[in-house]
Amino acid sequence: MPENQHIEYKESWRDEYLKWICGFANAKGGVMYIGKNDKGEVVGLANAKKLLEDIPNKTRDVLGVMIDVNLHTTAQGDYLELVIEDYPYPVNYKGQYHYRSGSTKQELKGAALDKFLLQKKGKRWDGVPVPSILVTDLQTDTFDFFRKRALKSKRIEEEVLTDSNVHLIENLQLKEGVYLKRAAVLLFHPKPENFVPGAYIKIGFFESDSELVYQDEIHGNLFEQIEKTTDLLFTKYIKATISYEGLQRVETYDYPKEALREALLNAISHKDYSSGVPIQISVYKDKIMLWNDGQLPDNWTVENLLKKHPSKPYNPDIANAFFRSGYKSPLRKLTKSKKTLLSIFSFSSIS
Repeated sequence: MPENQHIEYKESWRDEYLKWICGFANAKGGVMYIGKNDKGEVVGLANAKKLLEDIPNKTRDVLGVMIDVNLHTTAQGDYLELVIEDYPYPVNYKGQYHYRSGSTKQELKGAALDKFLLQKKGKRWDGVPVPSILVTDLQTDTFDFFRKRALKSKRIEEEVLTDSNVHLIENLQLKEGVYLKRAAVLLFHPKPENFVPGAYIKIGFFESDSELVYQDEIHGNLFEQIEKTTDLLFTKYIKATISYEGLQRVETYDYPKEALREALLNAISHKDYSSGVPIQISVYKDKIMLWNDGQLPDNWTVENLLKKHPSKPYNPDIANAFFRSGYKSPLRKLTKSKKTLLSIFSFSSIS
């Protein structure tokens, strides 16, 4: 069996291989074989019996984890099998955090390390508290907009909507202790980019992949981005077919407005805002492509998205606020052809 997410081969032991054990413990666990080559063939390990005692002691003393070490004797020689479990808390090697990805070991740094530590603590990026921001710093007009939509959707109790902005934020679970969460800043602050770089949307009209004709940027909080982007797409970027019913003018667009809004909601809800990169919408004569910097949930593939699957938002606090405000998926109600819908959903990294 070749090396993969859960299997690693080493011909001999070096103490630096504690980093590999650290990587397995921080990922999904796995097995290291000491005394096998890259093809998985036994090459023999002269000091296997000594290492049978040394390796567990070193993993305990340096990493703070316990592993199973098994000695196997074959005609080709001895080898060790190191069984590493997936640990529920972050494991570090002398202050470094390593992670098993595919058949490689990576040292986590910067935004990747922040994301990993949050995940191990059971938190998401949008749920992290932000100091020095008060509810009074948030935009009153956006609270009014939210209340109107939420009242109509009936997805939040009416008495909550008539209460103060402070209580509304608490009811939406956008506070942790005395601090507002990042989600609250993105949803309601007039200038969220002051705190989250790249939290905006870029739209461009392309004649071809290399020929940009014109473009726009949409800034403001996430509710404003949804409404402004949708309006701009259907007033400037997407052409409508004009027909008449008697004296009444009828505009028919190539793309269902509800479906395009849903695509935009997905892009915003599932974006990795730690990347600092804006959402990008590319409009062509025959298609629309939406791109965000994100990732699929663990163990998910594109095939999972093409069949019935549970909702697993990358930013659950943002997604919950959108849901309470009445935004929802309309796809089951649409009668447009599948070809039309697929021309919209040309996603990259949108889960």
